[in-house]
Amino acid sequence: MKFAIVLSGCGVYDGAEIHEAVMTMLAIRSNGGTYQLFAPNVMQYHVVNHITGDVMKESRNVLIESARIARGKIKPLIEYNVADFDAIVFPGGFGVAKNLCSYAFDGVDMKIDRVVEKAIKDTHAAGKPIGALCISPVLITKILGNIEVTIGSDKGTSGDIRTMGGEHKTTGNGEVIVDKKNKVVTSPCYMLDADITDIAEGADKTIKAIISLLK
Repeated sequence: MKFAIVLSGCGVYDGAEIHEAVMTMLAIRSNGGTYQLFAPNVMQYHVVNHITGDVMKESRNVLIESARIARGKIKPLIEYNVADFDAIVFPGGFGVAKNLCSYAFDGVDMKIDRVVEKAIKDTHAAGKPIGALCISPVLITKILGNIEVTIGSDKGTSGDIRTMGGEHKTTGNGEVIVDKKNKVVTSPCYMLDADITDIAEGADKTIKAIISLLK
């Protein structure tokens, strides 16, 4: 089983959530799969000081920053070929809502990176599973519409999912929602008050559910 993992930078406030990304990689390997990391080769929306929360006066590239998590073994998302993989997974982090799309600023009227949109549409059209952690189900819902997902229990975000045509299911730490028809698996992770053990559980259950869909 070969998974593609899409990152959105490095760091929760302006990129990929590192715990979610690493636990996804661990879950894939622990369940007998392999993975390739991808990220769009674009400039990130802004750079945030993760100690103070202040926006910094510098610019960074999403692919280059994501390479920190990947230990350099990463490819531009434009090179993603759905035929080469069994499933695709999106860890969360504000980078999803800032760099992969503009949900953080535009809400349900978000714009989506064209390469990200193509990867999701191609995977869905091929009938292959899509995993989404944390805030990532918002992105998937915007593209696919009528799917069943979870981001936990946040009323504002779940309301936006419904506005975009999705069905939201309230969940707790470590739980997953599996939309068998559309082959979409989601888990709330840090959209809830969680710690790293909850993230590990959510990632592992997400990967196990994807593997079940593949069988």
